Amino acid sequence: MTTQNRLLEFEDKRYVWHPFTQMEDYEHEIPLIVKEGSGVHLWDIYGRRYIDGVSSLWVNVHGHRKKEIDRAIIDQLKLIAHSTLLGLSNIPAITLAKRLVEITPEGLEKVFYSDSGSEGVEIALKIALQYWRQIDDTSGKKTKFISFENAYHGDTVGAVSVGKIPLFHGIYKPLLFDTITTPSPYCYRCSYGNTKEECGGECLKRLEEILKNESETVAGLIVEPLVQGASGMLKAPKTFLSQIRALCSKYNVLMIADEVATGFGRTGKMWACEHEDVSPDIMIIAKGLTGGYLPLAATLTTQEIYNAFCGEYGQKKTFYHGHTYTGNQLCCAAALANLDVFKNEHVVEKLFPKIKALRKGLMRFAKLRHVGDVRLCGFMVGIELVKDKKTKESFLMEEKMGHNVIMEARKNRVILRPLGDVIVLMPPLSITLSELKDLLDVTYNAINKVTKSS
Repeated sequence: MTTQNRLLEFEDKRYVWHPFTQMEDYEHEIPLIVKEGSGVHLWDIYGRRYIDGVSSLWVNVHGHRKKEIDRAIIDQLKLIAHSTLLGLSNIPAITLAKRLVEITPEGLEKVFYSDSGSEGVEIALKIALQYWRQIDDTSGKKTKFISFENAYHGDTVGAVSVGKIPLFHGIYKPLLFDTITTPSPYCYRCSYGNTKEECGGECLKRLEEILKNESETVAGLIVEPLVQGASGMLKAPKTFLSQIRALCSKYNVLMIADEVATGFGRTGKMWACEHEDVSPDIMIIAKGLTGGYLPLAATLTTQEIYNAFCGEYGQKKTFYHGHTYTGNQLCCAAALANLDVFKNEHVVEKLFPKIKALRKGLMRFAKLRHVGDVRLCGFMVGIELVKDKKTKESFLMEEKMGHNVIMEARKNRVILRPLGDVIVLMPPLSITLSELKDLLDVTYNAINKVTKSS
């Protein structure tokens, strides 16, 4: 068995190129190869058990091997695994579309399936552009998109075009289309130099200024509601989202809500938009849609937007976009079972005591000498490490502080993944209070040891 495991480790390094991974470093580390999982735990090929502290990249909401989702996939396999949705349909895709319309914000009436959040964003951008062209084909002016500083919307070219994280997106600039950037509320490092108490809503004022001057050429604005995830769990102030909605309505710009990371209970409600009673014109969901089992995304739109794509054949109003596995039966069956679990087990309602315990458990982190900011929104946590707490000076990238912390946590059987020097906690919603305490203890000790905060 040991020989076989060593061979797996060798072949992993020999053949696999891992995403968002510095492979030069990886070549010199012992890889963690997962063999199985159950609940909030993963086991590696040596039988060691770990807490999955990031829900296998934010997707596994009910834990691993959830019997209801397992059964739904097995039952669907007895019928059919896949048939095309191009000009045909299937039962799980129809049923899931109806369920999604019933539980998403009011006004979203149509569902377009794809395979990932990135693709869902691409679809949203293309729909928005084509919508304006088809309701006023003489203008052709509304071709631009507004996105926020620190935004992350995926890794395909269109999604990267509206992304605003230089480390991730800067090198691809020659491939991208031009977009308009507006400030985002990174309150810990306010670009206007204000404290939270001094905030005068400058980000929103700048956004309105942009819309006032350029709305005639803007097709849509895309936003991560409440939390910018990949930039370090940056939490927006209260009413920020609802004021964006109001500005989009005022200046006749489509509001696109990217709920890929924030959906499915992550913020303490099923959708982040619910916190401020916001109904976007277009909404993208993915990640937790199948409970972390299979790749599936959905882009939802209003009936008004959908109607702009209906017409005589010769008018060429068709949305010429699609993917081979769009509306795949196995994925849709898993998603339906996932929604059943949310409903039958009252998952969102049962989160409140866990969120309270999480908030309380994080209080001691703020006292560590090299923790500059602790951000919490529901079950989404970002712990920002800094070299100097007083000046907010960051560690040098080559110090790999975030990476070193998660590797220390791994020694104590917790799997985490940082965003630079922001340590992210995003466990399965099914985690128990006891398991949550273990996760917090290991994370605290890892930060304390690596940064020498004591």
